Amino acid sequence: MDNHLPSHKGNRQDNSSINDKADNPSAPQLLAVWDRFWTRVNKLGLSEVTMRVGSALVTLGLVGLVVWVMSGYFVGGRMASSSVQPLTAGGDEQPIAVLPAYEGVAPVEGLTRSADTHTSAASASRSRYDFETYEVVSGDTIWAIAESFELKPETLLWTNAETLRDNPAAIYPGQVLTIPPVDGVLHTWSEGEGLNAVSEYFGLTPEDIVNWPGNRLSIDTVGDFSLPNIEPGTRIFAPGGTRPFYDWSATIFTREETAESSIWGEGKCAPTNQGPIGTGTYIWPTILHGVLGYEFAPEVNHWGVDLGGGLDSPIYVVDHGVVVYAGWSEWGYGNVIAVDHGDGMQTIYAHLNSFNVGCGDFVYQGDIIGFMGSTGNSSGPHLHFEIRSGSQRLNPHNYIGN
Repeated sequence: MDNHLPSHKGNRQDNSSINDKADNPSAPQLLAVWDRFWTRVNKLGLSEVTMRVGSALVTLGLVGLVVWVMSGYFVGGRMASSSVQPLTAGGDEQPIAVLPAYEGVAPVEGLTRSADTHTSAASASRSRYDFETYEVVSGDTIWAIAESFELKPETLLWTNAETLRDNPAAIYPGQVLTIPPVDGVLHTWSEGEGLNAVSEYFGLTPEDIVNWPGNRLSIDTVGDFSLPNIEPGTRIFAPGGTRPFYDWSATIFTREETAESSIWGEGKCAPTNQGPIGTGTYIWPTILHGVLGYEFAPEVNHWGVDLGGGLDSPIYVVDHGVVVYAGWSEWGYGNVIAVDHGDGMQTIYAHLNSFNVGCGDFVYQGDIIGFMGSTGNSSGPHLHFEIRSGSQRLNPHNYIGN
């Protein structure tokens, strides 16, 4: 029995080896070939060199595989969001996180700046509810500033009424303007005002004003619209609102009775019923015949033309008449002369450096009544010239030519 057991065990090993050979008949041949190859390499003393070459080839193969994978997935753009699969935990099918496709650095409001230095100030990064400030530089106009912020020029007048007095020519270098985020009217709240009347004046509803986020109001806190809970002095913005322009001068006379200045101010002269009557034909009030700055533009409350010339160039009265205003204007026009020509016609000469006539003086077509200047709100020497007929402001080009 003892002799038989080892023999039986040995038979099991032999049978296992036979079964392995039956399952993989090519294995002995491959091992034999490799054994003969490696024996020959050892005899030639090339085993170390062969190992180094083999390692180098394997390394190159791995590098090539990595490059191929990178070019296929990253450079080729195969990692699109559509191919990204959500990560899951265990057998739970609920997504843990989904990684979005990389699309570059996105702009962040308030932090990111466009690489284009000429981008409009009213770009997409501007807040829809916050106001900005802008400092006027030489050569600026209300039209150009408004365009750069993608606003209407009248919006800048309505937002800066306290400094511009609805006068587009009243800007000057160094002046700081308030820039709203959208078109509309800025209003300073006064005690006793009602929200119904104010909103109607601007062509809006009370809800339009209360619900605009920039005003930081709410229906609950405002209360009764007829006597709203709004602190006097609060600046309220009416988005999309409009209003009539203020008239910096008011017509208050008819020539048949007396000649009286249509301009209110410290230079207003005493009414008179004396003085020459004009011919109805006008000459140019300046040596240079041409518009230097603003044209006649009623849509932005500019009712005259700005004529060019140098400092202290003579200013000529365009027709016979009597001086009914000679002095300073608080509305941004500096030193002003107004001449009544009869039949309700008056001409106005603004931004003068000095006067050559005074109140009640009789003047005749071509007389020098003053000298060109840049007084008041002005960006340089010029003459602001207006023509009025009663309460109507007329286009000067229809009377003095182009």
